[in-house]
Amino acid sequence: MEFGVMILGYVPEFRRVGNPAAEHQALMAEIDACIAADRAGFKYMWATEHHFLDEYSHMSANDVVLGYLAHATERIHIGAGIFNPLPQVNHPVRVAERVAMLDHLAEGRFEFGTGRGAGSHEILPFLPGVENLDETREIWQDVIREFPKMWLQDEYEGYRGKYWQMPPRKILPKPYKPSHPAMWYAAGSPPSFEMAARMGLGVLGFSIGEPELAEQAVKLYKDTIVNAEPIGDYVNDNVMVCTTAFVSESYRQAVSNAVAARPMYVTSNVFRYHDTIPHVEGIPFWPELMPDLTAEMVEFASDAGAMICGDPDTAMRTVKEFEAAGVDQLVLGIGCDTPENTLETIRLFGEHIIPKFDTDPVHRTTRFRDAAR
Repeated sequence: MEFGVMILGYVPEFRRVGNPAAEHQALMAEIDACIAADRAGFKYMWATEHHFLDEYSHMSANDVVLGYLAHATERIHIGAGIFNPLPQVNHPVRVAERVAMLDHLAEGRFEFGTGRGAGSHEILPFLPGVENLDETREIWQDVIREFPKMWLQDEYEGYRGKYWQMPPRKILPKPYKPSHPAMWYAAGSPPSFEMAARMGLGVLGFSIGEPELAEQAVKLYKDTIVNAEPIGDYVNDNVMVCTTAFVSESYRQAVSNAVAARPMYVTSNVFRYHDTIPHVEGIPFWPELMPDLTAEMVEFASDAGAMICGDPDTAMRTVKEFEAAGVDQLVLGIGCDTPENTLETIRLFGEHIIPKFDTDPVHRTTRFRDAAR
């Protein structure tokens, strides 16, 4: 099992009160965390793309961040988690150009994740006349198969579909290495997992979070991908799962850090914006908030696998549950905790946990891409 980090541009209101520099500090701290993750042995970092999601995510120009990190890191793969390829949001040719350019800047370390956005608040302003978010699935499918052609054809043959058109043109630059960067899809439901597997795409499981749910998702994906008809040059057989981690030298300190970080405020923001996720009974509607966690609740959540919390030995028990579930890549969401505590979590993962689970010096996606040559 490989490891990664994910940055969101999280700028909660309670950190902004009396601090006009809070947004800048949050963005810089997340970049620092990615650089630290590179040095600690994490293999992947993912930067989201979101628009208009106040507090929850101020990461609107993730291509700029990824370009900076391509230069500031050495080994870690830098991933778009996601680039939104809907033509009304980002023209597909411009997306293909950015992917290839980032592949050059990172010298083959770029990962191309796509998706359809967080929900109506984010996406509908770009889609005048569209009222049902289900239509974005059709728009995404109208685009996604064209990217490998844009990268691999000397002159792209062009496209004329329902949602966008392009005459034949040379799409430049071509990717840095032979073939093309690994392709991923942000999937949040069983049909999405199956669709990604049939297309040979890796899954970005940002909404899974627990070993039990991960096990179900992995089984569905792995049962399907054996019969994949890849839309790209190769099958990216990969399930990534994202969770939250608070690790310290002391178990009690880790629990205290988790309580102070107020992770349920992030969850409240998830339900505030992600209206494609079914609203669970008992979850209040914004601006009502889910109650903050007590130490006892943190310990319960940790025992249940809903978060990783504790000293390295305790944290490792939860990591083993994700490994047993068949997860290919375990990603830690960054930004909820303080910068100092986040760096400690990354350091302790690098020293005590990653070496026990990831013994392959080569990235899984690199092996797939190299084999496609």
